[in-house]
Amino acid sequence: MAATAEQQKTQIVVVGGGAGGLELVRRLGNRFGRDGYDIILVERNRTHIWKPLLHEVAAGSLDANMDEVGYGGHGVRWGYRFFYGTFAGVDRERRLVHTAPLTDEDGREVIGAHSIRYDYLVLAVGGISNDFGIPGVLEHALFLEDRSQADHFRSKLLNACLRVTHNFAQGESDSRVRIAIVGAGATGVELAAELYNAAHALRHYGLEVFDETRLKVTILEAGPRILPALPEKLSEAAAAELEALGVEILTDTVVEAVTPGAVKTKSGRTIDAELTLWAAGVKGPDYLSALDGLEVDRANRLIVGPSLQTTRDPRIFAIGDCCAYTPEGEERPIPPRAQAAHQMATQVFENIVALTEGRSPKDFVYNDRGSLVALSRFSTVGSLMGNLVGGRMAIEGRLARIAYTSLYRMHLIAIHGWIKGLALILVGHVNRIVRPKLKLH
Repeated sequence: MAATAEQQKTQIVVVGGGAGGLELVRRLGNRFGRDGYDIILVERNRTHIWKPLLHEVAAGSLDANMDEVGYGGHGVRWGYRFFYGTFAGVDRERRLVHTAPLTDEDGREVIGAHSIRYDYLVLAVGGISNDFGIPGVLEHALFLEDRSQADHFRSKLLNACLRVTHNFAQGESDSRVRIAIVGAGATGVELAAELYNAAHALRHYGLEVFDETRLKVTILEAGPRILPALPEKLSEAAAAELEALGVEILTDTVVEAVTPGAVKTKSGRTIDAELTLWAAGVKGPDYLSALDGLEVDRANRLIVGPSLQTTRDPRIFAIGDCCAYTPEGEERPIPPRAQAAHQMATQVFENIVALTEGRSPKDFVYNDRGSLVALSRFSTVGSLMGNLVGGRMAIEGRLARIAYTSLYRMHLIAIHGWIKGLALILVGHVNRIVRPKLKLH
């Protein structure tokens, strides 16, 4: 009888526990509860960390263990089930989500391949870096797509700093940690500034002879300027701030190849780099192009209609970086930003509720609220858009920093609710005072 009752439940499956997916399952679980509905989150990681913070984790400025969210406990609190597994495909005819076998670090199988029934499915699997087919990128570059990659970057960075410290002690006065960052969007620019902030602090954590002068960061951008999403004036201000720190900025520079110790450009220049971070573009995971006939664009993103339902299956929604939605009258899809994922999660929640109540889903309307970029403790720049400011307003300095900080606070409230969200904000203030400035392990 228990099995029959379980089968009669409406099952809503969300694949991907990023900003959009986690907010969505919280709202679904809070709305429907466990009576008559089964809300399931499928995710290959056990914990969540807000993706815009990964550059701080990579530089060692943020201890992710203090800010991550465990899916298991979060699910118990908000009425959804967490299924720990890697998404492997969809059977649309039978309405099944497939997961791959789960193995431990020794390669032993923990959980076999699994199939999960769904009545409604939401794909929120995020995006991956676009290597554009450039030789050597996948083999030799580093990425910042998830916590494990950020931890890997930090480990390699610390080893490089230790190596330079040793070389300097041996008399090699020109020894430097050379880092190339390909892509001058928010991720690349924020990481560059955060690296100099971390380098300045290392002398207080055992590397007495290491400081920001031991660091050489080069940003390579194929376009004419950095931060193309911001007004040109703010882009220039950010570039001036970075160059004052010591960052070399190369615009109109197309990468031809990445080698183990260098980046080669089409102009013939070779940039020596012990570490190369690739942040040059976003596309959908490759498996989306063969997902039981669902329609994708050239960047492997699932094409969705105005209600964010996939074009070939109204029971399947897609949100965030893995989907492509081009509003009527626009030439390009909505850009892959955290604010877009948040707004899409809200709309899909409302549309699923509408469908369960026999109503028609509503169209998604994207409200661009601007862009904000934090150059670590040195500066913050951005633009605000909307009715609040009567259009578009460029902001810098303290006001921009307050606006930038508020984004993470809004994320905390979205995934935890007002009470716990506000409590975590207060705890965050205390942690910034009492915990170490750098994570060196």
